[in-house]
Amino acid sequence: MIAAGLPVLLDSFARFALQGLGTPAPILPTRHLVVTGFFRHVRNPMYVAVASLILGQALVFGSVPVLEYGIAVAVGFSVFVRLYEEPALRRSFGVEYEEYCANVPRWIPRLRPWRGPLP
Repeated sequence: MIAAGLPVLLDSFARFALQGLGTPAPILPTRHLVVTGFFRHVRNPMYVAVASLILGQALVFGSVPVLEYGIAVAVGFSVFVRLYEEPALRRSFGVEYEEYCANVPRWIPRLRPWRGPLP
């Protein structure tokens, strides 16, 4: 889980900076909707990757507290995405984001990448 999550996280950060011209932080959001790379499989690859990294560590160390922390982080991500991030993206990107949401799942990655519009 760690080996799978780290490249996803690094690639997604790079895409936010280079293609989206912003950051994952709400204080400096992307100026363009990023729908390339792992974002063609799942809408939230960074959150999925971070959860994977934490849960992988829980397995490696056999740590129940780290497992509980990973679950709490995943729940926090879910609440944040539903209550803040998705409404903000709908306001910023409108129909483009709606089409993306209709074709790419929030948490469980698609096996085949979405072939929708490229930036």
